[in-house]
Amino acid sequence: MNGFRLALIQLAAGGDKAANMQAARRRVAEAVKFGAKVVALPECFNSPYGTQYFASYAEAIPGESIGTLAELAKENGIYLIGGSIPEKDGDALYNTSTVFNPSGQMIAKHRKVHLFDIDIPGKIKFQESDVLQCGTSLTTFDIGSCKVGIGICYDLRFAEMAQAYASLGCNFIIYPGAFNMTTGPKHWELLLRARAVDNQVQYYICLCCSMNKVHGCVSSCGSECYQVFETVPVIQVRV
Repeated sequence: MNGFRLALIQLAAGGDKAANMQAARRRVAEAVKFGAKVVALPECFNSPYGTQYFASYAEAIPGESIGTLAELAKENGIYLIGGSIPEKDGDALYNTSTVFNPSGQMIAKHRKVHLFDIDIPGKIKFQESDVLQCGTSLTTFDIGSCKVGIGICYDLRFAEMAQAYASLGCNFIIYPGAFNMTTGPKHWELLLRARAVDNQVQYYICLCCSMNKVHGCVSSCGSECYQVFETVPVIQVRV
C-alpha cells in the first residue's frame, strides 16, 4: 500500500453507549463509501468525556465496544483506528486506543500517556489524573509501507513523544482527541504545525470528539478548532 485514503470521523458522543456505537457504525460506513481504506474515530467516542463517567462506561479489552470495532474493520475491509474508550484493567482505568486491520485483528493498543489536568480559574477545571492511570509506552503499527505512531489528545502537547516516534521511523502520527474550547482554539493548529516542523514527519492528523455540556463534560473543538458537528473529512495520504 503506497497510499491510502484516510477518513477522520467526528462524533458528538452522548450518554447512551449503544447510540454512540450506532453513530460510529454509520459514520464508518459513510467513510467507506467515500473510498476510505483507513478510518479513525475520536477520543472517547463511545461515552461522555468526563471524569465522573469513566468508571461507569469503562470496559475490559477485549470487550463489547472492541468487539464491535473488530467487526466494523472486517466487514468493511479497512484499517480502523478506534479513537479511544475508557478501559478497565483490574482496579485501574485508562484512556485507551485500539487499532484493527482489515481482517478484524487488533494490531495495536495505546494507553494515553499524558493525562489532561488543567485549572484555569473561572473557565475550566478538569483532572483526568483524579480517575485515570497513565500509559507508559509508545505504540506503533504498520499500514503497508507506512509506519504509524499513535497518541491521544494531550499527548500532542509533548514534543518529545513525537520526536521519539520520528526516531522510530514513523512517517505518520495520529492523535484522536477532544480539545476543549478554552485552550483548544489557541493550541490546536499551533501544536499540529509545531510537531510537524519539529520532526519533519509526513503527516500529523488530530481528531476531535465534540461533547455535549448537558452531560457535564468538556465542551470540545473540532478539527478546525471550531466545528462541533458530526463530520467525516476524507483525505488522501501518500507515502
